Amino acid sequence: MGPPFGPPRWVRHWETGPAGRRTGIAGLPWASTLVVVVIVLVGSRLAERMQPDRVEIDALARTLMLAGSLVLLWRHRFPVPVVCAATATVLLYLGAGYPYGPVLLTVALACFAAVVHGHRVAAWSALGALWAGHLLIAHWLYRWLPPAGDGPASWGEGLGPAAWMTAVLAASELLRAKRQQWAHVRAERAAAQERRAEEERLRMARELHDVLAHSISVINVQASMGLALLDSDPEQARTALTTIKSASKEALGEVRQVLDSLRTPGDAPRAPAPGLDRLPELVEQAAAAGLTVTTESTGKVRRLPPGADLAAFRIVQEALTNVVRHSGSRTADVTVAHTAEGLRLRIDDAGPATGGDAGGSGNGLAGMRERAAALGGTIEAGPRPDGGFRVEAELPLTGAPRPQQGRERPEQENERREHENERREQEREAHERREEEGTP
Repeated sequence: MGPPFGPPRWVRHWETGPAGRRTGIAGLPWASTLVVVVIVLVGSRLAERMQPDRVEIDALARTLMLAGSLVLLWRHRFPVPVVCAATATVLLYLGAGYPYGPVLLTVALACFAAVVHGHRVAAWSALGALWAGHLLIAHWLYRWLPPAGDGPASWGEGLGPAAWMTAVLAASELLRAKRQQWAHVRAERAAAQERRAEEERLRMARELHDVLAHSISVINVQASMGLALLDSDPEQARTALTTIKSASKEALGEVRQVLDSLRTPGDAPRAPAPGLDRLPELVEQAAAAGLTVTTESTGKVRRLPPGADLAAFRIVQEALTNVVRHSGSRTADVTVAHTAEGLRLRIDDAGPATGGDAGGSGNGLAGMRERAAALGGTIEAGPRPDGGFRVEAELPLTGAPRPQQGRERPEQENERREHENERREQEREAHERREEEGTP
């Protein structure tokens, strides 16, 4: 049996077109062609005994039968010349007065190959020429062609060849339609596999971004502090270097875990995925970077599914990383609310922004939105009316993903980013004016 939704083995050779077929003599369909040769030669001898009024098979008849059969070796590479050559040899064979028989099988196979490979006009034309030639030989040219003394055939005898040709074309068109259906199924399967691979690549990219952005931000802050205090306060510089070592070790461990899942797909991870139970570690890391984080939990705490737990952890991690990198505030508030519908997260900082990318560079926010959308949730991120920046996430614990809620159309995304940039610019200018005036 063939693969699911695919062609059976006995017709798989029809699937390969001229571009994908091997070159040289090894790529030719020798087995099927030799079977046709045997059927035509042996079957014609039997037909000769049943049609004593026809011309006996001689060397010329065998040559025509061999030529019409052996040309089928190239029926997949050159279907149009082959169907023309097969039709011509059969017309010469019939015109020479030899007995009717399996010689017509060569035209049937040639037309079959031509239709399957998309040359329908050539196949229909070849069968039309064969039928017209047969009528001419049987009703007009018989006077000048062997056997001697042969009379005109009855018009009813022409119905047999017409029915035979119709059956050949119907079978060819049926296989052609099946071939197109198989190709469509294969294309859909390949597209689905490519989509799954793309989703996996995006998931890995989000995971690496969240891990590296957070850890490198902590390392950058601590490295700056260590350099500044290296001479004046060596002990504090040593503390900064210790924090750098701890953050880099943790980042290497998480990156190794992500890469291990790429090398051995399907295997269980060596370490559990992070979740909200590691929120105190985030607070400690933020404190090491000079950020004071207050946390608050409301509602009945319950065990979260692994996907929702990881998404919640990464969202909080990315939001705190953005506070460290892009906010002038040294404080942040994290609220985790457990509701009947799911989980609600809110991360606030008082601002002001310290650069044009306040709140995030875009990749982090996009990653948070994709994580929420994968669970059917939403993310709202933007400047607060009283200053600062806020990230709010809602993660339902049940229900199908709603990609439309987590993704924006390009024009909406551009408009939102322009609005955020304008707000950040206004905040930065206001902050600079207050510093120049000496007001808090």
